[in-house]
Amino acid sequence: MATKKSDAVVYLGTGRRKNAIARVRLVPGKGEFIINKKSALEYLGREALVNYALLPLKTTDNLDNFDVLVNADGGGISGQAGAIRLGIARALLEASADYRADLKRAGFLRRDPRMVERKKYGLKKARKRPQFSKR
Repeated sequence: MATKKSDAVVYLGTGRRKNAIARVRLVPGKGEFIINKKSALEYLGREALVNYALLPLKTTDNLDNFDVLVNADGGGISGQAGAIRLGIARALLEASADYRADLKRAGFLRRDPRMVERKKYGLKKARKRPQFSKR
C-alpha cells in the first residue's frame, strides 16, 4: 500500500519471523537504514544481520535509492532481522512489480514458518527430558 505523505511517496511492508514483527517503510532517499530510531548497526549489533536484512535491496540494486525506516517488535535480533528482510521485500513489490521475479527467485517473498515449539509439562524444555535414574 503506497501512501502519499506531504508529496513523499512511502511504500509499506510488514514482515514476520519467529515471534518478531517488523513494519517497514521505504521512502525514496539516499540509503539510510533506521530501526526503532537507531542506526541499523547500533540496533542489530552485527554487520552480518544488517547485510542479511538489506539483501532484497541489494538484489534489486536499490541500496542507494531508498531510505528504510523500521519499527521492529518482539522476538530477538535474529528474528527481527528476518522480519525486516521480508518487510523490505514486500515494500519493494509495492514500489514496482518488476522486482517480483528477482525477489521470488532469491526466496525473499516466502515467510519462514518455523516457530518455537512449546514447553511440555514434566520436561525441562520442549523435548529435553530430566536425567533418567534407575533407582
